[in-house]
Amino acid sequence: MQSLSKPFQEALHVIETIEKSGHQAYFVGGCVRDLLLEREVGDIDITTSAKPYEIQAIFDEVIPVGIEHGTVIVRHNHVSYEVTTFRVEGKYSDNRHPDSVAFIDKIEEDLARRDFTINALAMDKTGKIIDLFNGTSDLHDKIIRTVGNGKERLKEDPLRILRAIRFSSQLGFEIDSNTLEAIILVKPWIEELAVERITVELQKLFGGKNVVPALNYMVDLGIEQHLPVFNKYHVLPKLINKIKPLSSLSELICLIHQLEPDAELKQIAKELKCSNKTLKEALKLNEAIEYYQVNGVDNWLVYLLLPNFHDSFIRLALILSTSNIDYKDLKERIDFLVITSKKDLEIDGNDIIEIFPTIRKGPWIQDIISKIEKQVVQGKIENKKSILKDWIRWNPPEVE
Repeated sequence: MQSLSKPFQEALHVIETIEKSGHQAYFVGGCVRDLLLEREVGDIDITTSAKPYEIQAIFDEVIPVGIEHGTVIVRHNHVSYEVTTFRVEGKYSDNRHPDSVAFIDKIEEDLARRDFTINALAMDKTGKIIDLFNGTSDLHDKIIRTVGNGKERLKEDPLRILRAIRFSSQLGFEIDSNTLEAIILVKPWIEELAVERITVELQKLFGGKNVVPALNYMVDLGIEQHLPVFNKYHVLPKLINKIKPLSSLSELICLIHQLEPDAELKQIAKELKCSNKTLKEALKLNEAIEYYQVNGVDNWLVYLLLPNFHDSFIRLALILSTSNIDYKDLKERIDFLVITSKKDLEIDGNDIIEIFPTIRKGPWIQDIISKIEKQVVQGKIENKKSILKDWIRWNPPEVE
């Protein structure tokens, strides 16, 4: 019998409420796996014999996020719980969603459709573990193994190939030999997946503590030839010798560009279908890396990394550079910066226009502000309006 940690205790109300209505309900999947591994438990997922419309009738706050596939979100005490009806699935014509879903009342059949044995675990409200596929044994042996026929399970959703490698990165587990053979057979179907789904898995994979052996799987199994960006630039062999866990997709984009300059940042972000926010972060990190490679650590580098990119920069710099960076020095310099943004400058565009009233407005105004910004940050001029105005007069814009 497994003792329930706090997240499970807080979710007991949902389980008990479903049971009081005459239905079965269990904790299921990754949350049970992580509880048994004594890892931090993230989202709590629940599986039940109740149909989605019955869950909607039982609870006051229900969000029908995937109701056609039997999934709803139940909100309790400001926490979201994914509740899914026991189900079996038809064929996966699109390699993502089953063509049909049949709701059932037996958890055994529901667990049989899941991807890996370590995720095909359920637990009742008392902490009793339901383990039909030796998942607890595989947890103990640190093995990732498909439930049932590996080829069928992976072909249903080829993303499971990347999930297997991602779990090896996060958990430090080995992939079962039969599962590896199935991966080799099914890997071409990765190309049929939505790029957004691939990108999410790659971000998690590169963030794992055991990313090096995971990337070795990627190379040995020939996975990169089926992935966007990686199939073109072949950076994985270079990454294996340098990589450390990354915390964001922007770090990965910047790293790929640094190792393969022909891979432009904007193109990488486009091919991985990243957000504009992620691209901006990658551009900022890349600017800082390239500045550091020429100038080392100084106030301008620290300023470039505001408000919160210093840790990301350190990770990338340590991967790319043979020299050690004084992390303490980098952090301490933040407290001594005269300004932390352009808004802190004692002058603005209007002041500059007043100095040069006859010159037509244009990009030159921002150019001057940028130059002043760098001068102030580096301590070359004081951030006082009179002094800044004098500097501007002695450094007029170069306009036609």
